[in-house]
Amino acid sequence: MPSQESKAHHVAEWASLRNTSLEIAEAIFEVAKYDEKRAEQIWEEGSDEVLVRAFNKTDKDSLFWGEQTIERKNV
Repeated sequence: MPSQESKAHHVAEWASLRNTSLEIAEAIFEVAKYDEKRAEQIWEEGSDEVLVRAFNKTDKDSLFWGEQTIERKNV
């Protein structure tokens, strides 16, 4: 079973490859229970639950989900 450190590294790398904010990637993997196939599906389809979780992780006013900028005020 991967350690928390290796999971965090993997999520950071995954986020970088998809031009997605780390907070969103972390939230995606939490919702997907670290199932990469499910995470990819969530990333492609979007998820309100992911956005709420992601903004709860930061005080930033905007985050990136691929080529889309998500504003806190719209969540």
